[in-house]
Amino acid sequence: MNAKNLILGLSVAAIGLSSCCNTSTKTNVSLKNEADTASFYIGYMYGSNITGNGIEDINMDAIIAGMNSALQKKDAPADMMQMNMFLQKYTQKAMMAKAEKALKAGEEFLAANAKKDGIKTTESGLQYKIEKEGTGAIPADTSVVRVHYKGTLIDGTEFERTSTRNEPFVTNVGGVIKGWTEALTMMPVGSKWELYIPQELAYGSRESGQIKPFSTLIFEVELVGIEKDKKEESIFLNRKRKGVQSLCTPFFCFFLFFFP
Repeated sequence: MNAKNLILGLSVAAIGLSSCCNTSTKTNVSLKNEADTASFYIGYMYGSNITGNGIEDINMDAIIAGMNSALQKKDAPADMMQMNMFLQKYTQKAMMAKAEKALKAGEEFLAANAKKDGIKTTESGLQYKIEKEGTGAIPADTSVVRVHYKGTLIDGTEFERTSTRNEPFVTNVGGVIKGWTEALTMMPVGSKWELYIPQELAYGSRESGQIKPFSTLIFEVELVGIEKDKKEESIFLNRKRKGVQSLCTPFFCFFLFFFP
C-alpha cells in the first residue's frame, strides 16, 4: 500500500473529528482504486477508535508525524510496551475526566430540577412529574406493558421515541432500566409521567448509542396498557378444557371447546 495514500486516509478521517481537532476544514478525497479505499477505511477506523476511547484533545500534526515515522521505519522515541502503557494511562485519564464531567452535570441538573413545581423525588433518587394521572391498573414488576415514550439527554438531545415506530413499545417491567421499573410499578394505566433518571438508575457506566456513560436521562412515558399474562391464560384454558371434558357429552365438549 502506498504510504502517501495511507497518511492521506488517516488525515481525512481524523479531520472529520472537528470537535477534537479544532478545525472546520472539509476534505474530499477521490478514491480511485482499492489502495485508496483501503487507506481511507484504515483512517476512518483509526479515527473512530480515538473517539471511542474518549480522547478529545488531539494533535493532528503529531498523529501524522507518528504515522509517517512508522511507515518510514524510523526509530520510535519509546518501545511498543512503553507506548502501550502510556496510551492506556492517557486513555483512562481521559475517560475518567469525561465520567466526572457527566456525573457533575447530572447531579447539578437533578439538584436544580428537584426544586421545581410538581417534581417528586423517591428514596432511590428517581424524580418524576405527573402530566396525566391514569385510573387503570398498576403493573407489577413481572407485568408486560405497552408504553409510548420519548427519551432525551439533559442537554435536550433526543435519542429515541416510539412515534417513529407508529406503535407502543412492549416490554417486561422488570427487564428495563431501574428508573423505568420503579416508575412503571407506581403508574396506573392511562398515566403520562415525565421521568428524570439519575445515572445509577439508568445505564451507569455503560454506553448505549447516543447515551454516554454516567448520563442522567429524561423520559416522557405514557402507560398505554398491561398485556394479558400468557401463563395465566394458558392455565385458565387448560382448566376450562378439563372441566368441559368431565362435565359434558362428546358432542357438547366439541361445541364448547371450539365455541367458548
